[in-house]
Amino acid sequence: MKIDTSEITSVIKQEVANFGAELEVSSVGSVVEVGDGIARVYGLSNAMAGEMLEFHTDEGEPVLGQVMNLETDIVGAVLFGDYEGISEGSTVKSTGQLLSVPVGEGVLGRVVNALGQPIDGKGPINSSQSAKVDIIAPGIAARQPVTQPMQFGVKAVDSMIPVGRGQRELIIGDRKTGKTAVAVDAIINQKSTHDTDQPVFCFYVAVGQKDSTVAGVVAALEEHGAMEYTTVINASASTPAPMQYIAPYAGTAMAEFFMNGGKHALVVYDDLSKQAVAYRQLSLLLRRPPGREAYPGDVFYLHSRLLERATKLSDANGGGSLTALPIIETQEGDVSAYIPTNVISITDGQIYLEPDLFFAGVRPAINVGISVSRVGGNAQIKAMKQVAGSLRLQLAAYRELEAFAQLGTDLDAATQKQLTRGERMVELLKQPQYQPIDVIDQVIQIYAGGEGFLDDLKVEQVQPFATAITEHFHGPAHAVRDELAEKKALDDDLKKKLSDAISGFKDGWTG
Repeated sequence: MKIDTSEITSVIKQEVANFGAELEVSSVGSVVEVGDGIARVYGLSNAMAGEMLEFHTDEGEPVLGQVMNLETDIVGAVLFGDYEGISEGSTVKSTGQLLSVPVGEGVLGRVVNALGQPIDGKGPINSSQSAKVDIIAPGIAARQPVTQPMQFGVKAVDSMIPVGRGQRELIIGDRKTGKTAVAVDAIINQKSTHDTDQPVFCFYVAVGQKDSTVAGVVAALEEHGAMEYTTVINASASTPAPMQYIAPYAGTAMAEFFMNGGKHALVVYDDLSKQAVAYRQLSLLLRRPPGREAYPGDVFYLHSRLLERATKLSDANGGGSLTALPIIETQEGDVSAYIPTNVISITDGQIYLEPDLFFAGVRPAINVGISVSRVGGNAQIKAMKQVAGSLRLQLAAYRELEAFAQLGTDLDAATQKQLTRGERMVELLKQPQYQPIDVIDQVIQIYAGGEGFLDDLKVEQVQPFATAITEHFHGPAHAVRDELAEKKALDDDLKKKLSDAISGFKDGWTG
């Protein structure tokens, strides 16, 4: 950057004049250049990387900033908030502090911005505690293996791509394929955990979304009674890039409060590809050298230092957990692009949503071939593991046979049976938005499909039958369901009871 020497001279003269007023030169500086959420400051010789700065607008209003670049004479800073009133020559003070946000029970049920300030019109946040936004993740010794289920209430996920508390599971796909819907379902499903002694507190971080979209998510959460244990952190598309960059860290800091207290938290980052774009904008404005696709060289570190904070802490550290659900938007299904491959390599698996399936009416549109959970059966109850063990292979085989059957070739009886079963299992795994299903009811439905009770039904009868059978096990056959809920595993005796109950109900079912 070429600096105007006359500007620097005037700044130095001003500093010398201010020296007589007993102002410390090292802690007060002046703005040399400002614009697009970026400021260059002269005179902060003792500034530290990541330190908070206090800018003052022409009207005297304070605006927070943060040091990003340390150069020979100039400090490059990003500005959080409305920087319109800041101009060349404005005063800047270093604070010696790192960025913090309010944490605790007081933030639950609220919609806040990236600095933890309320934007829902419900008054100030009732919290006396705060936490640093950007910290080092817990070390290996402070962690333990992930074994406790984090149920989504979505049949396709809980059966084939199980997620555990403390895991990082990526939700990836093109725009408008239902990524947010899967994450919001997971938040709504945590309502059932609040009847237990291990509730899950949820944090939804919206980065670069339309305000109307975020309002729709908040409305859905309120409608289903999920907002009371959820905090929404909104850095929408209309907010400056620095706010979009810092929002995921702010949400994580709020969630870590619960993890460090021995409780369980779930954070949804919607979405990190927009955070990367905001960070690229900041980096280019700060004159950092561009790399691949103009992203800075440390864009991998941007996401890795965020997602490494998700973990299951060891019992010695309280046993709390923080589960991360980052969302990444792909362009035309290109999962091999720069940001998608970065985040895939950081996370413990991905749920891939495919446009072709979505438009074919398979919703959630999960491609079970590419989707994977690297925690696997460790994060499932035994009963689900027993009924869903071969489901992924069945569906993969069905997809291949389906392509083959389209050629119009005559099929033998075994192949025809496999196609019939696969078609009904695909139908069974369809699920309406914002209607999570209890894991025990999922086990019963998948057991019915796997044991062939759906094979002689028409495809359009599968969903009504699944709904009816769930009601039956909540009513007349509740004793069998209660036994399954207590054991959480299937033995021969329980299998027989389930089969008899399903068979008896089916004989009297008219559809």
